[in-house]
Amino acid sequence: MMPKEEITQKEAICLLINFIMGSTLIVGIGTNAKNDAWLASLFGILMAIPAIIIYSRILQLFPGANLYDIVNLLFGKYLGSVVTILYIWYSFHLGALVVRDFGEFLNTITMPETPMLVPMFSLIIICIFAVRLGIEVISRTSAYFFPIMLFIIIIVQLLSISKMDFEYIFPILYYGLSPIIKEGFSAFAFPFAETVIFLGVLGSLQPKKSPYKVYFTGVLVAGIILTFIVLRNIFVLGNQLSNFYFPSHVAISRIHIGDFLQRMEVTVAFIFVVGVFIKVSLCLLLTCKGIAKLFHLNDYRSITMQTGILMVYLAYILYDNIVDMHFWTFYVYKYYAFPFQVILPLIIFITAEFKNRREQTKKHNKSSV
Repeated sequence: MMPKEEITQKEAICLLINFIMGSTLIVGIGTNAKNDAWLASLFGILMAIPAIIIYSRILQLFPGANLYDIVNLLFGKYLGSVVTILYIWYSFHLGALVVRDFGEFLNTITMPETPMLVPMFSLIIICIFAVRLGIEVISRTSAYFFPIMLFIIIIVQLLSISKMDFEYIFPILYYGLSPIIKEGFSAFAFPFAETVIFLGVLGSLQPKKSPYKVYFTGVLVAGIILTFIVLRNIFVLGNQLSNFYFPSHVAISRIHIGDFLQRMEVTVAFIFVVGVFIKVSLCLLLTCKGIAKLFHLNDYRSITMQTGILMVYLAYILYDNIVDMHFWTFYVYKYYAFPFQVILPLIIFITAEFKNRREQTKKHNKSSV
């Protein structure tokens, strides 16, 4: 038996924030809502609140258990295995999507002559080592880097003021509510509801710590940061947001303070790398734990290398080009992810509540006798 891994509440919150920001900092959210993208971001946060209440309640009902333990307890061996396979696929596919986002970003912006496999393999090797070290190491790394990332984000926001035109935000709601609702749903699916992955992570949360606090603090802090970044992009780029594959990078690249301060986007790329590293590591961890649970392996670490390499291979064949990546991210993914993020958790939640109430009734009847 492997020793039980534990993470603190603070580490869990930092982990969740970095996970949400992950590739979102690269790709952006709400871009098709143009200058109302910030409203789409806020709408996405509001849509995520019922989802994170459900996720938190599931974890509260099964303290110390991860997603795969929970579905096997609720649905039995066979049906539980089906749900396990579905979440193995989702976490594996999500990890591959993020790896490809990272590869496309570097290949398009900084290293166009370098084969895309090189940065993707470099990333996955680091993630494999992190997963082998365990969730405690990943969470401590996340908690260490978060203040640095936050400091860089704040400094960049302040340096961007000279390039901002606050008139770009007007007219508000010029295109109506429809783009905001559509892009809000897209923001809900990517990145906020992707925190369903934490059903397989927060089983390691220290006893008596609240999953509600972790989820609400993490989602709200990350959501506020992302909304401010979207506002920065609007003030710098105006209605041209949807014309860029990586709007944050373009906005930051326009920061010039004389000959002294230029090429800020190179420094800010550090934030992208850390966020992507955390997100891919957690997806790989959940995938390996699911496979280990399905095939009754003693240690998930024994399959991290093979799974990581397969994740890179899937990432490489996912799209033909960056146009396909952009189309999938903003037009297809929200519908594809809905069963994993909403329907299955809702079924798990209802089943868990029913089972919990039935057990409470049995206990009450026994105590009455």
